[in-house]
Amino acid sequence: MVEANERAVVELEQVAAEVRVCPKCELARTRTNAVPGEGHPQAKIMLIGEGPGWHEDKQGRPFVGNAGKFLNELLAKAGLKREDVFITNVVKCRPPGNRDPLPDEIAACAPYLDRQIAAIDPEVIVTLGRFSMARWFPGERISRIHGQPKRVRAVV
Repeated sequence: MVEANERAVVELEQVAAEVRVCPKCELARTRTNAVPGEGHPQAKIMLIGEGPGWHEDKQGRPFVGNAGKFLNELLAKAGLKREDVFITNVVKCRPPGNRDPLPDEIAACAPYLDRQIAAIDPEVIVTLGRFSMARWFPGERISRIHGQPKRVRAVV
């Protein structure tokens, strides 16, 4: 168990280091800080949002603005803390003006997210927003499947 945890820590640190200097899309040119993600390396629950906002870009951490405060409240209601889960986004840099991430930006970050999912191997992935939801349910409408648990085969 310790060895698996050490492998996960090393892989997550490697991904974070690569994300922080990533030049793969236009978002790299406008970011203050990349936001690789954070949390427990063997979390049973992984939360995946759309992309960093202004506060996240300034701090280099996911979900630290108003959405983060709300997320912390929801986690507390579930008996969890941020340290119990892993939190990341489909894109690792803030889209200018908090616009929606573009398909090429999502594609550029996809290998990083794939590696994070593989390293953590969570039991549950919670998608936070339509772009993270679309990764597993392309063509679905968030208003139609919001709040419904779905069992899917491993993606990675």
